[in-house]
Amino acid sequence: MTQYEGRLRLGVNIDHVATVRNARGGDYPDPIRAAKLAEDAGADGITAHLREDRRHITDRDIDGLMEALSVPLNFEMAATEEMQRIALRHKPHAVCIVPEKREERTTEGGLEVANDENRLAHFIAPLRDAGCRVSIFIAADRRQIDAAHRIGAQVIELHTGGYCDSYAEGDMDAHRAELEKMREMSTYAHSLGLEVHAGHGLTYDTVKPVAAFPEVMELNIGHFLIGEAIFRGLAPAITEMRRLMEDARA
Repeated sequence: MTQYEGRLRLGVNIDHVATVRNARGGDYPDPIRAAKLAEDAGADGITAHLREDRRHITDRDIDGLMEALSVPLNFEMAATEEMQRIALRHKPHAVCIVPEKREERTTEGGLEVANDENRLAHFIAPLRDAGCRVSIFIAADRRQIDAAHRIGAQVIELHTGGYCDSYAEGDMDAHRAELEKMREMSTYAHSLGLEVHAGHGLTYDTVKPVAAFPEVMELNIGHFLIGEAIFRGLAPAITEMRRLMEDARA
């Protein structure tokens, strides 16, 4: 067992530190500095999404993160040849394959795996051979989970956006339905031997029910923590999220 197994892990996504930096140009605020602060505050890993249009994280950020981090880097990427080359050059601890559209503000849903199995199986094989743990970001849907398992993914990350959005909109029936669907699919994915992660849109108000799923081994949270850091600082924001996660697991 490694130090990253056996408890609910927190991966901190630092994309939106880069969003703030890029709004003005220059080098400030530095996402690598944020990643090191997150590491010191108890993050078990750092997530960064290198988008095709480089709207936030840049190639230089990935270079710096690989050099600076003591905790694992979870490299989020679209299933493109360019991103595969970058991942194979760096060989991060984990790669998470996500859907990506230039016009979207943020990732809008899970990857469509079931209709693209052959291509994705060939795409992830070299990443696994290079020693990267391959995660697929998908909806809590049995068909997609089965497909992710068949193509050789080691991990799935369940998209929690619908669950979080329904809470924010006050639609508690939809919120409970989304939670139950994620609960069932966490159990199902675990039964197939897949490691289960979850993320997207989680906040202090929504994290505990998901953190309580015994099959979920990691939560990846970014936008909320970076926003909350404006008010309380990054380290205290992470400390509070960690406390809520541990309370849910207890």
